[in-house]
Amino acid sequence: MNTHHESLGNRLMIEFDRMLKVLTHKTDRQDAIPGAELPAPELDAKQSKHTAGLMRINHTGEVCAQALYNGQAMFARDDKTRAHLLKAAKEEHDHLNWCQSRLDELGEDVSITNPFWYMHSFAIGAMAAWFGDAVSYGFVIETERQVESHLQEHIDDIGAQDAKSLKILQQMQADEIRHGNDAKNAGGVELPEPVKQVMTGMSKLMKMVSYRI
Repeated sequence: MNTHHESLGNRLMIEFDRMLKVLTHKTDRQDAIPGAELPAPELDAKQSKHTAGLMRINHTGEVCAQALYNGQAMFARDDKTRAHLLKAAKEEHDHLNWCQSRLDELGEDVSITNPFWYMHSFAIGAMAAWFGDAVSYGFVIETERQVESHLQEHIDDIGAQDAKSLKILQQMQADEIRHGNDAKNAGGVELPEPVKQVMTGMSKLMKMVSYRI
């Protein structure tokens, strides 16, 4: 049962504040970052640039995850669903921190396209919520499935040459699998194939752009 009675204007202000916090995020909690205890790997200029590109993709992916969950939570029909989504968003914030930290170490910036991807993902999350909590959780399941897949590609790509980045990606992947399973257990439904294909296409575009800028 939904007992969330805040005014739309107040909820929009809260969401705007959340968006600013994600887009202006600065690294914190260094001690909580996977692989923080490991020495910096010796990467040549090409390897460093490539790894930074991959971590920039993952950072943007986490920006998208924050936006998707926040959009879904804002219009969730049930308070329990809303709490579930906000909890997942909070956990994803750790991933944002980890990617930001690794980019800082590599001397690289986050993608300048992040504001676009945040608004795009928030809109998708809000739209999904209008179709009901089961569909909303379905978007979580498919999103996490796709994220898990591209993280595996990055893990295979980086390999043992960069243990610090590898530890971050492996922990992120484990968390994404758990989030997907949680959404399925909460009653998420399988999305239609055309919807999955559109999500895949947008994901490919995001990765192509974020790798470069």
